[in-house]
Amino acid sequence: MLVPIEWLKDYIDLDVSTEEFCDRMIMSGSNLETCEHFCEEMENVVVGRIDKIEKHPDADKLVVCKVDVGQDEDIQIVTGAPNVFEGAYVPVALHNSRIPGPLHGQPKQEGGVKIKKGKLRGVESYGMLCSAGELGFEDKVVPVAHKDGIWILEDEYETGKDFAEALELKQAVVDFEITPNRPDCLAMVGMAREASATFEKPFKYPDTEIANENGKGESKDYVSVEIKNPESCRRYVARIVTDVKVEQSPWWLQKRLMYAGMRPINNIVDITNFVMLEYGQPIHAFDINQVKGGKIIVENAAQGEKFTTLDNTERVLSDDMLLIKDAERGIAIAGVMGGLNSEIEEDTTTIIIESANFNGDSVRSTSKKLGLRTEASARFEKGIDPNLCEAAADRVCRLIELVGAGKVCKGSVDNYPSEAKAKTIDIRVDRINHVMGVELGREYMEKVLRSLEIKVEGSGNIMTVTPPTVRQDLLEEEDYIEEVARIYGYDRLPVTLPKGNNEAGMPEERALRDLTRESLCGMGLNEIQTYSFVSPKGVDNIGIAEDSWERAFVKILNPLGEENSVMRTVLTPNMLEVLGRNYSRNIEKAGAFEIGNTFIKNMMDEDELPDEQYSLCIGMYGKGEDFYSLKGILEELLRVLGIKDVRFTPESEYGTYHPGRCARISVKSKMKLADGAEPLYDELGIMGEIHPDVAERYGMSGVRIYCCELMFDAVKRHSDRTVVYVPLPKYPSTSRDIALLVDEDMEVGKIEDVIKEYAGNILESVKLFDVYRGKQVEEGKKSVAFALTYRDKDKTLTDEEVAKVHGKVLEALKEKLNAVLREM
Repeated sequence: MLVPIEWLKDYIDLDVSTEEFCDRMIMSGSNLETCEHFCEEMENVVVGRIDKIEKHPDADKLVVCKVDVGQDEDIQIVTGAPNVFEGAYVPVALHNSRIPGPLHGQPKQEGGVKIKKGKLRGVESYGMLCSAGELGFEDKVVPVAHKDGIWILEDEYETGKDFAEALELKQAVVDFEITPNRPDCLAMVGMAREASATFEKPFKYPDTEIANENGKGESKDYVSVEIKNPESCRRYVARIVTDVKVEQSPWWLQKRLMYAGMRPINNIVDITNFVMLEYGQPIHAFDINQVKGGKIIVENAAQGEKFTTLDNTERVLSDDMLLIKDAERGIAIAGVMGGLNSEIEEDTTTIIIESANFNGDSVRSTSKKLGLRTEASARFEKGIDPNLCEAAADRVCRLIELVGAGKVCKGSVDNYPSEAKAKTIDIRVDRINHVMGVELGREYMEKVLRSLEIKVEGSGNIMTVTPPTVRQDLLEEEDYIEEVARIYGYDRLPVTLPKGNNEAGMPEERALRDLTRESLCGMGLNEIQTYSFVSPKGVDNIGIAEDSWERAFVKILNPLGEENSVMRTVLTPNMLEVLGRNYSRNIEKAGAFEIGNTFIKNMMDEDELPDEQYSLCIGMYGKGEDFYSLKGILEELLRVLGIKDVRFTPESEYGTYHPGRCARISVKSKMKLADGAEPLYDELGIMGEIHPDVAERYGMSGVRIYCCELMFDAVKRHSDRTVVYVPLPKYPSTSRDIALLVDEDMEVGKIEDVIKEYAGNILESVKLFDVYRGKQVEEGKKSVAFALTYRDKDKTLTDEEVAKVHGKVLEALKEKLNAVLREM
């Protein structure tokens, strides 16, 4: 937001230097980007009057001017400008002068451009007639009337007078960065309100009182307003001005717009732009003769409707774009740009002044789809107070009256379906002091808040506050604390340490992931990271069933291609791609792991966010690797993570893995069960050898690949890394080895569960040390051998005590599992 200091002084009596103004505004919370001093590099440039023009003797495109610059005699200046005429008042750079530049067709020079007398095609020239651009104004702000050629002044001035002084050009302009939560500061009035509070100076609103509403009839006699979409248009105010005279604006108005970064066009357009910059409320003017039926209708456009905007571009609209229409057609795209079919022309005599409030989201969407962003749309996007509409419309009419551009009709047509109201809350004096670390009185706080036009009521420690409706950012107590703090001055706040014990620590889930990485890297695996955006064909390649939850994809709205069109539900396809890529490059042995997010679509409510959770995938292949290599890695990892009572159960129906070499990984549930009830197990994941068909799809035909995938949320729930001190045993242990004949499909985990259940507390450990299939074991059977260690922490066990417990274990194994001692 460009803020000319001289313009700001219309609303507040500033008596500080530009430097102090900038410093204090920064300390009160305004984000200042730059401060530019205009025309500081202009020296010896004066007002001149062209008294006589003659043709150049040797150049058809040059003329010789006799110019009155306040000296005893006119000076001679040669120029090629096409717009000069006798009697014109112009800026003249005399001999040995300096102008900001740049010269036409040349780059800008630091320190400006030095002008000296010289000869042009043999004729002496004792200076230069200047354009607005050569005096430092950017092309985009040069008035339309002076865009090409010399700057011709509209008024008469004393010749020979310093040009910058005569036109009051030496001004400071401050550029503030306005954050999205402060749209009220995209206006001179908003910045003046901030300066008023910062410098404790009274704030004066612009004059909106119309002296003579002497237009023909009343506004309601000319136009009616109908809002068909009140959600997108909260208010629409229309006023009528008759006897309009479209001409150049007075210099003071042009100057304000130029320093604020806008090009002057004509008096009507300039006044609407001026009020937009002043109030932050965009204004538009229609030629009423082009508004069919005297009707203003606010409704959505038809799908595919074509509309030509003021920039003479035909645009195709969609049915979610808001359009201003008359009785027959569209005349403006709401909040973005007016239509060519209703623009103000030189012969326009009666106009409609539109001051409306359009929904920011609607304007942003329309602007983005059309690729058309304007000063108006930028303001509507951030949100504007509907209560500004009437004051802004009145201000436009007052300025039209002031510059003699027309006659204002009585009243307005104001369609305001639902009035905007501010949120009133209670805030605490002691809370403000606590957060700021100071001791301020309630009286001072009230003074600060009222300087920002915040209404304050209540007594004691509680202040009941109501903000002006332009302050849409003031919603909670913390917002008001910030207001008091910034006006008090951030630089004045004492440095205080926070009170209380602030314990910082790594979240448990993050700690588990880091421990997993450390452990797996220590076991010789390499960590990989792959994309979360994948192809839906990935689950086809690994043989996932059609009705599996692993096909509940979250689709990408704007994918780069099918290969990145959905978010992954499992990590295994990515792991196999990495292993396949390594194998294709003659890497004979590889082991890798990935910890990453997976995303499962909410099938109950598709509008809800997907289920996002971490998973761990391990993959390996090569000489020496087999099912038990991977199982050993998992057992060690789960031990490190503090997960006990893990079991591996055979799985033959999972399409990704070899049906005879796959196992579900589960852990005993923490749910409390009735006495004697079978324990429940919660699933952690799955592991096994990849199915040969799946391996072939990834270019690894004939290669045995071993993978697993664990759900990290389940790992977290069952992880208990609490270290309990156990003293060294005082009493000796006793060991017993048993070799059992069991059915071939008997799981070792079930045998261990029975042993632990019937051995009781004196069983210190049970370990499998042998599995045998051979001539001495009948077909369909296998021999499994365990080492059992018994120990009592309170005494030395006798052989009789151990034998009794050991006997119970053998009886239970035979009864429950038909497992009998093998005869040696």
